Amino acid sequence: MSTHIREFTVNRKNYAESKWVDREAEVEDGQVLAEIEKFAFTANNITYAVAGDMLNYWAFFPAAEGWGKIPVWGFARIVKSKCPEIPEGGRIYGYLPMATSFVMQPEKVTAGSFLDLYKQRRELHPVYNSYTRVEAKRPHDDLEPVLRPLYTTSFLIDDWLADNDFFGAKQALLLSASSKTGLGLAYGLHRRRPDGPKVIGLTSKQNKAFVDGLGFYDQSLTYDEVTTLDASVPTAVIDFAGNGDVIAAVHRHFKDNLVESTTVGLSHKDAPRPPADLPGAKPHLFFAPDQMKKRSDEWGRDGFDRKLGESWNAFATASAGWMKVERSKGEDAIARVYADMLAGKINPAEGHILSFK
Repeated sequence: MSTHIREFTVNRKNYAESKWVDREAEVEDGQVLAEIEKFAFTANNITYAVAGDMLNYWAFFPAAEGWGKIPVWGFARIVKSKCPEIPEGGRIYGYLPMATSFVMQPEKVTAGSFLDLYKQRRELHPVYNSYTRVEAKRPHDDLEPVLRPLYTTSFLIDDWLADNDFFGAKQALLLSASSKTGLGLAYGLHRRRPDGPKVIGLTSKQNKAFVDGLGFYDQSLTYDEVTTLDASVPTAVIDFAGNGDVIAAVHRHFKDNLVESTTVGLSHKDAPRPPADLPGAKPHLFFAPDQMKKRSDEWGRDGFDRKLGESWNAFATASAGWMKVERSKGEDAIARVYADMLAGKINPAEGHILSFK
């Protein structure tokens, strides 16, 4: 018997256009049906859309021609199983479509996890195909889908920078300092002080007070104040915004003293891209799975998970005081939060947890 599924899709050429679609799905031998319990929606999910073609994010949960399903992180329950190793009723955490449910094909099943190798996902990166089996509510249950996927990237950037001796930088300049991935990186770098680089955040005027109140940054400035910084100090810039005008201003100010220029996100989706002939280090994109594979090979997967888990729990505890979780239910609420996030109307101190019922 087929299962009826409702899915939220967006126009890949015009993200402001979205629609709900209906389809039927069959669960075959070796497969399970996971019903979405709740998921987070953050600016990071907008980055998944903007970089969907470049980094293949659209391929995880295909939609009709010209349309896409933005991946999200959250919890689901197994409501139908034709896989002997995965019983019905089990709860999982991982990478989900914005849909009422979806079909999975669990393989490499252990007591705590499995890989979903359903059809087109079989050839995609295992970082996104790995699901954690969780039988009950966890510590920081609502914070986890809001912050942990982003914090995993933060943890990996922090580790990558330290692994490379910060490229000789004496200060790290974080653009879009109020972004959740930026906050996670600032937290990690701040814990390395005084041995690590000075941590400086660039943010908008309306978010500066919020950034100042966190205690993660040694200094915060608005975007138009970058030229007040000492251009003789070797500097690494980590850009979560993707605003070409801002990153160009940073490069032109520090020139050859800009020793590293890393792009992580595209939260300013409509901003111009940077020109190609900037002074200083050549800007490049950070791809978190590469550092994750390196450390998993060096530390073992269990060692990597342990280090990340310890760091995550510390960050979640530190974040509980400033992060306000907003819970919304239903298709209208999901579409509204998506539109507000796309328009940049979401308070950085808010985390949005969405569910269908």
